[in-house]
Amino acid sequence: MELSERKKKILRAVIEQYISTAEPVGSKALVENGLLNVSSATIRNEMAELETMGLLEQPHTSAGRIPSPTGYRFYVNELMEEHRLSLQETQSINEALHLKIHEMDQVMTEAGKVISQLTRYPTFALATRSGKATTILRFDLLPVDETSFIVLVMTSTQVVRNKLIRLPEEMPDTQLQLLRTLLNTSFTGKSLEEMVPELLRVSQHAAGEAFELIRLMVSFAIEVLKELESSVVHTAGIPNLLAHPEYQSLDSAGPLMNFLSDWGDADALPAPQDEGVKIIIGPENVASELKNSSIIMARYDIGDNMQGVIGVVGPTRMDYAKLAARLSYFAEGLSRMFGKGELPERSTSEDEIT
Repeated sequence: MELSERKKKILRAVIEQYISTAEPVGSKALVENGLLNVSSATIRNEMAELETMGLLEQPHTSAGRIPSPTGYRFYVNELMEEHRLSLQETQSINEALHLKIHEMDQVMTEAGKVISQLTRYPTFALATRSGKATTILRFDLLPVDETSFIVLVMTSTQVVRNKLIRLPEEMPDTQLQLLRTLLNTSFTGKSLEEMVPELLRVSQHAAGEAFELIRLMVSFAIEVLKELESSVVHTAGIPNLLAHPEYQSLDSAGPLMNFLSDWGDADALPAPQDEGVKIIIGPENVASELKNSSIIMARYDIGDNMQGVIGVVGPTRMDYAKLAARLSYFAEGLSRMFGKGELPERSTSEDEIT
């Protein structure tokens, strides 16, 4: 779509003022801001043409214009200037990156919380895998008392899960050690698809209560791998929606808040294919509950063929440039943290997320 330079300036001015005020923008307001050296009549004519082109909308006949989803898309692709983070913004993000956590699911949860605090929007985080499958790295069996123990599994992605196993009778420590050795010999380094055939092979050499115990622990490991195979979406800051004019009624906020609360998988989310930021505006979203909202998200490398995705959800009237810059900087920091163990320098504050 080709626009004259004047139309571009007017479209940008309308969008940026609407982002700031959440009020329809009229020609008088654009004249008063002093950015356009043309008459109010000229601006009205240009705005009418931009509306005909589908880039602006007029919610009421007597009101000013607001951007359409197509207008936002043109703005993001052609007009949006790169936002330069302030020193305060970079310090806040650098502090937030010192996450005192080690397990991947904790990273997803805490990253979402941090971004929600930084942006004041609902956020989501998830991890996706490409290439090599997740496997069990190690089994540990930790005695609790004479008739119970905890089976602990650690995956190749450093996720740790545990489960309490209760026994009908006492089990000697030596037998527990033999079980641990068998599990670590036969079921580590195996993908989800390889676990069941290996269990069938082991069944030929173990029987009765011993095999039932092995089956129970391997089934738990399979559940962990299945959980990690699915891209679970971790959300945070959902009540932040209510701070924005578009969501101050229950009718407008309720459906989206319910969707975000129940957002269990990533099927409705087209994740970025490479480094950088992806912006999905209004009707471009797959899920019907997101058709009046926008998503800004960024990808980062976790290592071991895994990528993380963090993003924010909000009205189409978001400050795309500022939010994209914050997400990009945060994602770059996470990639450094996972890839090289390098973190940005701390500022003087000692606050950390625990």
